Amino acid sequence: MSNIRITKQFTFETGHALYGYDGKCKNVHGHSYKLSVTVIGTPIADTADVKLGMVIDFGDLKKIVEEEVIDPFDHATVFNKNTPHVDLAKELTDRGHQVILADYQPTSENMVIDFAAKIKARLPKQIQLHSLKLRETETAFAEWYASDN
Repeated sequence: MSNIRITKQFTFETGHALYGYDGKCKNVHGHSYKLSVTVIGTPIADTADVKLGMVIDFGDLKKIVEEEVIDPFDHATVFNKNTPHVDLAKELTDRGHQVILADYQPTSENMVIDFAAKIKARLPKQIQLHSLKLRETETAFAEWYASDN
């Protein structure tokens, strides 16, 4: 049987600030992110399996991505935990806002690396993460490919 790639798309709203950056993105701002998750595998051939013909149930993939990425990041603000934004993060958290203190500068590039690790860890062993595409704006995105890593 052939390997098949399937893709599921997600959207979420997240704020961030790039500490030390020399442009406008040093200010707290947000994006309407679009995440495309592509996995690769062989469709299930067992005729007794209710998921016959599927590489992975889109609902199962959705559950993984929602739990690892969408639920924590949607309508949250992400800061690098090693910057002075920690004071702002504490103030926001104290006021009931969702804040993520990341181990990295929250660029699209670093976020997509983080997302890949989280998603890969949750996929069934017979399914491989092929690629992620994180669109920050209509004209800017970061991509992660397993073949590059």
